[in-house]
Parts: sequence; C-alpha cells; structure tokens
Amino acid sequence: MAPKAGGDAGKVNSAIYKDKSKPADIRLSNINAAKAVSDAIRTSLGPRGMDKMIQAANGEVTITNDGATILKQMSVVHPAAKMLVELSRAQDIEAGDGTTSVVVIAGALLDAAEKLLQKGIHPTVISDGFQKALQVALQVVEGLSTPVDLSNEDALLKAAATSLNSKVVSQHSTILAPIAVQAIRTVMEPIPNGIGARVDLRDVKVIERIGGTVEDTELIQGLVIPHRASNVNGPHRIEKAKVGLIQFCISPPKTDMDHNVIVSDYAAMDRVLKEERQYILNIVKQIKKAGCNVLLVQKSILRDALSDLAIHFLDKIKTMVIKDIEREDIEYVCKTLGCRPIASLDHFTAENLVNVDLVEEVNEPSGKYIKMTGCSSGGHTVSILVRGTSGAVVAEAARSLHDALCVVRCVARRPALVPGGGAPEAAAAAELSRAAITAPGADHYCFRAYADALEVVPSTLAENAGLNPIETVTELRAAHASAQSGAGVNVRRGRVTDMRLEHVLQPLHVTASALALATETVRAILKIDDIVS
Repeated sequence: MAPKAGGDAGKVNSAIYKDKSKPADIRLSNINAAKAVSDAIRTSLGPRGMDKMIQAANGEVTITNDGATILKQMSVVHPAAKMLVELSRAQDIEAGDGTTSVVVIAGALLDAAEKLLQKGIHPTVISDGFQKALQVALQVVEGLSTPVDLSNEDALLKAAATSLNSKVVSQHSTILAPIAVQAIRTVMEPIPNGIGARVDLRDVKVIERIGGTVEDTELIQGLVIPHRASNVNGPHRIEKAKVGLIQFCISPPKTDMDHNVIVSDYAAMDRVLKEERQYILNIVKQIKKAGCNVLLVQKSILRDALSDLAIHFLDKIKTMVIKDIEREDIEYVCKTLGCRPIASLDHFTAENLVNVDLVEEVNEPSGKYIKMTGCSSGGHTVSILVRGTSGAVVAEAARSLHDALCVVRCVARRPALVPGGGAPEAAAAAELSRAAITAPGADHYCFRAYADALEVVPSTLAENAGLNPIETVTELRAAHASAQSGAGVNVRRGRVTDMRLEHVLQPLHVTASALALATETVRAILKIDDIVS
C-alpha cells in the first residue's frame, strides 16, 4: 500500500505545482486589460492631446478629451479594466481634474510591475515597494508646492487657465477662467481659524443653452430658470418683485388612482365645475392678498401644477407664474432667493415672500428663460449660462468649465500650487532614482520602476505635442539633476522650460490625489491572483 500512497502524494504535489501558473496568468491578464484602457486614452493627455468622438447607443455624439467622460462612455467588460474606470471616477470626485493623468500613471505603474514580476519579485513585495515609493514622491511634490493666498485672484486664474488649456475649448480659456474663479470666490466660505475654505459646487448652477458662441458665456449673480413663464397674457418683466415658492398645485384636486367620481346628471356636473372654479379662485385670492407678483410652482407628478383656469386668473392679477421647478432644485432656489418653500395655502402670507429687484423673461432664438437678479436676502450662490453653437460644443464647454471650477475648489481646499507640464512627476522620478541607489533589497528595483513609470507623464505630453519623447525626457532629467525643480515640458515652445515662469500651475491636491489613487489601484490589481465568477 505504501508505494500507492507515495504515488498519490506525487500526483497532488504535481497538481499544486501545475496550478502555480494560474495566478501568474490571471495577474498578467488583469495587467494587460488595464493597460489597454490606459493606452486608449493616453493620446488625449495634455494641451496638445487628441479628442475622442464617442457615439452612444442612441446615436448621440460626444466630442471630448476628458478622461472621466471617455471612460464613462466606454463599454468595458474586463473586471480589472473596470477598476481603471472606477479610478478615473474617484479622481473626478476627489479633485475634479487630472482624470486622464491618473489612468496614464496607473497604466505605466502596471507596466513597471509586469517587468518586476518577470524578474521573479513577489507581488506583495512590489506592492509594499510601490507604497514606500509613493511616500517619497508625495514628499517631493509637497516640497515643490508654493502656498497661495486665496485673496490673490491672479494665482487662481493661472490654475484655472492651466486646466482649461488642455480642453477642446482651450481658445476660450481667457473668458472661462475668470468666470470659474469669480464663481468659486462668491460661494466659498473661509474656515475660521483654519487653512483654506469650504466650497460646495452645488451652489454653482451651470445652465447649458444652444445659441451664440462660447464667448457669450456669462456669470449671473442670481437665479436662472431655463424655461419660459407659464402665463398667456401675463407680465414679462417685473421690478421690485415679491416672489413666492409653492409646493402645492393650483388645479382641481383629483381622486386616488383606484377611485372614481361618477357624475350622473348635468346639474351635478355644473356643481363640480363651480366648485373647481371656486377652489382655484380662493387660492388666487390668497396669492393676491399676500402681494405676490412672481410665483414659482414645484413640479408635480400626480396632477397638473397649474390648470388653464388658474393661468387665466393669475394673468388677471398680473402675476408672473413659472411652473415645473424640479424637486432637486428646490434647495438651490431657496438658498439663492433666501425664501422658504410654502407647502400649504394657510402659510401663503406676506412674510413668507422675498423681495427681488428684477425678474424678467429673456427671449432668444433658441427659446425663452427667466432671469432673477438682485436677491437681497439670498445666500452665496451663482448661475453660469454656458452658450455654444451646437449641443456637442455646449456640453464640452460645460464639462471644461466644471473641471476649471473643481481646480479652483481644490486650491481653496488646500491652498498650494505646483508647476505643471510634468514637472512634479519628473522631480519625483529624479528623487526616487537617487533614493533607489541606497534602498535595500527589492525596494531598489521597485523605486527604479516607480521612477521610470512617473516619467510617462512628461513623455506622453511630448509625444502628443509632436516632440521626440526620448530627447525631451532626457533633457528634463538633466534639468532636474541640476536642481531646476520647476522644469517641465513646454508644448508651445517645444522644449523644456521652467513652468513657473510660463505661469503653468496646477493645484497640489490634483497631483497628490492622482499619485495616491493610481498607486492604490495598482496595488489592488497586483494582489489579485484569481477571478471567481
């Protein structure tokens, strides 16, 4: 019996040995899938990056070079590739910009990890080595940063312009950057006894309108409602307006879904119509008694917010009425006007109304919209009206403006700027190369690999601008070796220059967050050794 047992043990051992190739294959498959996603958007990095045209299933076309938007629209199947899509989304939520850079860095780190795996270094050792390298890189990037005074508009403008210069609408950065800075400065709340300021981007409402050009984009200190008033013969412009926001309907009540009212004769029908008329008339009388001349009505799902009879009566008392205010916009409208929503007719009194200097209906070829300005009791909110010649242009301008707003928000949250153009990555790579010489054991290889991976950012910037990437990166290495910490790739002049002198600056938070999130994702992918469905 003994030899047989020995044979069984031999079989088990060989099975275990054979199975050792599976984790390596899974790891390689994950790395290749994630690298494919990274390579797909690599060409859209930087000011000279290419744009992508994305066609949705419904035939809608999007033209963009925003990493998060491209990846969101891509139909990715592989679970490891989906991790890179999630990574881009995480960067978008955390910083709002650098969504392409973070995926490109992650792709380069995975490429570096693949070479280390081929050398026979264990994935856990590589993962720990990359974490140590990240700490060194973050120290270098923080050392490069210069603190910013939030009252200094010029520094914020430089950061916003740097973000916009890599977008499709880069030629309009001189118009959009000041709008983004002014919007954030209006809504930010300084932290008492702290550094930076709190910014809630929900206080900045971006409204897209087709018609005009991107240059006609404007910032409005007040409220913009992107549809016309519901009146037929009512006023279109009211000065010194008294505005009320109601959450009930000015239309006859209806029964529940399961119930019916059966009317058997004309007299009963007449009585029903008379009651409806009286019901609406009572509401309109209360509105007139309170002195309200601009009425906002929340959108209703179950019945019409306004009946034709209600519009007729409101026209008679010269009250402008705007219906279909979305439920999720109520909070913003209340904060802008400084009012409270009125949920029942009993509470519709003069003290629950707010004064607004001017309410007007603006008529344009693309349609009408309502503009309210001079809200004396309102909070810190702004509306930005983004215009463009077509739907695709307007949508891309709004996305670019959102990125610029996020960049200024990042500076407000963590008031420090670093040079752009791949300078922080190149500085971190130079420091890691020096640290690798004295690093013990496998860390030596991990530091070197991490340093090489970070150089993908300046290399890709140069490649997308039509420069020689090898020459550019070599020149950049030489500049950082001779202590020129601000040296980066100047795509306009086609050579390496000091980015601070070129006013190419980006928030410290964007770069630090990109490095941290990319490293975290790569470590997660390296730790996976099997996919179970």
